[in-house]
Amino acid sequence: MNTNASPASLVELTDANFEAEVVGSPVPVLVDFWAPWCGPCRAVSPTIEELAAEYAGRVKVAKLNVDENQGVAGALRIMSIPTVALFHQNKVQDYRVGAYGKAEYAEMLDKVLGGPSA
Repeated sequence: MNTNASPASLVELTDANFEAEVVGSPVPVLVDFWAPWCGPCRAVSPTIEELAAEYAGRVKVAKLNVDENQGVAGALRIMSIPTVALFHQNKVQDYRVGAYGKAEYAEMLDKVLGGPSA
């Protein structure tokens, strides 16, 4: 059993699928740029998983391992992790560098979605 597997509501991004999953997405995409050795990344991960469940159907939530996918991370100039970026309409709408709480990430999503879900 793979203990590193993400919940079904999370999309695992790679250099190969980033364009299709993020740039081509009809819904906003929250991307967690992370690495396995990063302590703050591990701290943020449960929050990202919660958001994936809570915003399912309205937002795509994804993770990109920067060690394994240096092309996308380099192209986007991701210099520090964790970086959580919100993509919508082919551009970064908002992002946070460092570990933040759930309310901060939810606020990013709600701003693009026009408010919290009912």
